[in-house]
Amino acid sequence: MGDVAVGARSGHDGEEDRGRPVGPDGPVPDGAMTSGNDAAAGDEGTPEGEPGPRAGTSDADAGTQRPRKPRSFWKELPILIGIALVLALLIKTFLVQAFSIPSDSMQNTLQEGDRVLVDKLTPWFGSEPERGEVVVFHDPDNWLAGEPTPNPNPVQKVLSWIGLMPSAEEKDLIKRVIGVGGDTVECKNSGPLKVNGKALNEPYVYPGNTPCSVDDQGGQFKVKVPEGYIWVMGDHRQNSRDSRYNQSDKHHGMVPVKDVVGRAIVKAWPINRWGTLPIPDTFDQPGLDRQSAAAASLMVAPQGAAVAAVLPLVVWRRTRR
Repeated sequence: MGDVAVGARSGHDGEEDRGRPVGPDGPVPDGAMTSGNDAAAGDEGTPEGEPGPRAGTSDADAGTQRPRKPRSFWKELPILIGIALVLALLIKTFLVQAFSIPSDSMQNTLQEGDRVLVDKLTPWFGSEPERGEVVVFHDPDNWLAGEPTPNPNPVQKVLSWIGLMPSAEEKDLIKRVIGVGGDTVECKNSGPLKVNGKALNEPYVYPGNTPCSVDDQGGQFKVKVPEGYIWVMGDHRQNSRDSRYNQSDKHHGMVPVKDVVGRAIVKAWPINRWGTLPIPDTFDQPGLDRQSAAAASLMVAPQGAAVAAVLPLVVWRRTRR
């Protein structure tokens, strides 16, 4: 078998010709065997299964590429602080906010100086206060007249603004919901307190206090709570200026539901007083919802009448079809 002549490469070959095998001068004879590696001849030096260098990129250029240097922590710190502030504001506005207890009107459930976390999310979904809940609400009609106003320092103002501390400028109160729209609440003599004719067993009342106060300033009462309002009282019955003692205001001592900020759910500070604020069992007794259920049925009645009026028309149309 004769030798195959191989032509020499020109020094002016283009980039695309570099590394290509040079074919024989003449046609390959019939029956000549070819190697199975002929297709990979142009990738000499490249391990099998790995791509070769990109077109237009030399080996020198590939070796000079370096990983990007990570950003300095001090450059990222302002971004992290900004994100934290935005999240804190969103949480304060829509989810949870801290409040400070300014007085002893809710003893022993809450003490002066306690910090509570208030759920502000559920009211956005139409949830309304229920009997037995401890709620924070805006001053309905100058209930806090004559009360001293705290004077926070600049740091406290910033922390209050982002929701990490209670706001000293907000005129808010915290009490327990006793009656809701449609309820009748009454106090005679020293008690017990009654809701819709049902006597409440109130273990949360401050030790030594009576459920009702015997005085002529508002401690003896019988009221019907309008829809859209709540009747509130402090657990320290003889040391709480609540709905009883504000019956001469424009709401007759009631608190508009729209003024409720949210429900206090947790005592967060101090740590040794941490705990939840559940609804007492006395508000689950049978018959307590009697009047509220009647009011609810009145609200449903128009919708029921509308359904009853439309039903015959629907049946008639289906019969024709």
